[in-house]
Amino acid sequence: MASEKIILTGDRPTGCLHIGHYVGSLRRRVELQNEGDYKKMFVFIADAQALTDNVDNPEKVRQNVIEVALDYLSCGLDPEKVTLFIQSQIPELCELAFIS
Repeated sequence: MASEKIILTGDRPTGCLHIGHYVGSLRRRVELQNEGDYKKMFVFIADAQALTDNVDNPEKVRQNVIEVALDYLSCGLDPEKVTLFIQSQIPELCELAFIS
């Protein structure tokens, strides 16, 4: 059985993404999605993790999620090639954290 290459990566929505994000990872993510060497690619926005720093301001996190999603699209991540998702919208991720 051949192994399938899968990528899982993401960012905490701490604000608008900047040139450091682009140079450090976004540009490479777009390259990887276009190379076609990976069976699947998942890119997520880690909003649940961002709440640890912004527990008193969840609206800020919600706005940042929108900004990061728009930044992903504007950098060239293609929803036809990549699964983009918001961490808190996948209940199984939270459930896995409670398995002991």
